[in-house]
Amino acid sequence: MAVRPNLIGGAWIGGDEVRENRNPSDIDETVGLYASGTKACVDAAVDAARKAFPAWAMSTPQQRFEILDRAATEILARRDELGDLLSREEGKISAEGRAEVQRAGMVFKYMAGEALRNPGDVLPSVRAGVKAEVTREPVGVIGIVTPWNFPIAIPAWKIAPALAYGNTVVFKPADLVPASAWALVDILHRSGLPAGVLNLVMGPGRVVGQAIMAHRGVDAVSFTGSVATGRAAIATVAGRGARIQAEMGGKNPYVVLDDADLDTAVEAVVSGSYYSTGQRCTASSRIIATRGIHDRLMDALRRRIADIRVGHALDAATQVGPVVDARQLQQDLDYIAIAKGEGGILEAGGELVERPTRGFFLQPALFSGTHNAMRINQEEVFGPVACLIRVEDYEEALAVSQDTEFGLSAGIATTSIKYAEHFKRHARSGMVMVNVPTAGVDFHVPFGGTKASNYGPREQGAYAKEFYTTVKTSYEGW
Repeated sequence: MAVRPNLIGGAWIGGDEVRENRNPSDIDETVGLYASGTKACVDAAVDAARKAFPAWAMSTPQQRFEILDRAATEILARRDELGDLLSREEGKISAEGRAEVQRAGMVFKYMAGEALRNPGDVLPSVRAGVKAEVTREPVGVIGIVTPWNFPIAIPAWKIAPALAYGNTVVFKPADLVPASAWALVDILHRSGLPAGVLNLVMGPGRVVGQAIMAHRGVDAVSFTGSVATGRAAIATVAGRGARIQAEMGGKNPYVVLDDADLDTAVEAVVSGSYYSTGQRCTASSRIIATRGIHDRLMDALRRRIADIRVGHALDAATQVGPVVDARQLQQDLDYIAIAKGEGGILEAGGELVERPTRGFFLQPALFSGTHNAMRINQEEVFGPVACLIRVEDYEEALAVSQDTEFGLSAGIATTSIKYAEHFKRHARSGMVMVNVPTAGVDFHVPFGGTKASNYGPREQGAYAKEFYTTVKTSYEGW
């Protein structure tokens, strides 16, 4: 099996170390072999990106549009192939893997257009005979560090705007999921990017990621990952005077009021809490139900969870795939034990599941009898584990929903316009969902949170320019 190399300065370059990428649905299957980079690789990649920056920054919007649009067209044409590759390395079921690839392609289509939509302003000066002009220009070399849970969508929504606005990139994907990232970079490379504009350095975060954060040749870093790693990245990058954008997870609430449509609430909770194996920063892990609907909701969820089919990601009958790896599976099991130790009642799931192939299969877990001060309701599990919290009324539900250090996504199920509008206004979250799951967002609108969930400008849509461009003011006298 050939080793997939890093891309540095337009050349595919191997390394002394190799990572074996295994399928979490079948740990006996090797998805591929991928080069593992070093600090020296990062140094070479940053040097290549800096050399390529002046010409790429001055390239025409049409040139950038055509390259990104060409890449988007290939991504969309290969949706099924790339989606199944994603499912094999990360564990999403086939439908979710293909949907993620579709989203990545649409992100590139949208951002290709943004290359042509980068307006400035011309204003009369307060001084006679002087004109003021405000333009947006690329920042420089962007370091991009992405997580394992969305192996192609998150790289897409970071790389696409970086390139669209004229920046060059040094990209480090999560060490667990190099296959999707490598395929994406290969497509962009063949779509006509000049040498050095996009560089790929795979490898462990403690080596490659840290080298990117600390490198003085990197002008800005876009990071998605854990709170601990994100805070360390912020200290490193901001400490040397560079800009950083960090998305660091959530402990998202889903409020269900007495007047909610029960079927709507159940589907929103199941989708938000358990699909993609609960491995989404926007997953709803705290289900806050008012007294009049709590028991009915619990009974309905218990039945619904019992019917969820856990299995191989490429099995058409599977609804929830495996946990991504053994380490994450152990973390999920540890939190299930913590919840039991805190007095939570395991209503459904939470046990390992055997399938024909050896994989990391866990039945989604639902706890009742929990309160918001428990660790299980304050710490991000990042797995298919959700807890029910009983409250008296909307006012208590709102207060409990906000009682967390995170603020990424918050949802509510209600038929009341009054409560829906109040929740939208008062929820301290970057995103609010009404009668839809907390997980699941569009590619053309801002993504991001508040409090410990987010640092820096929003991602996605036209708002991406706030991070990937800098503003210049020019004065001209006649």
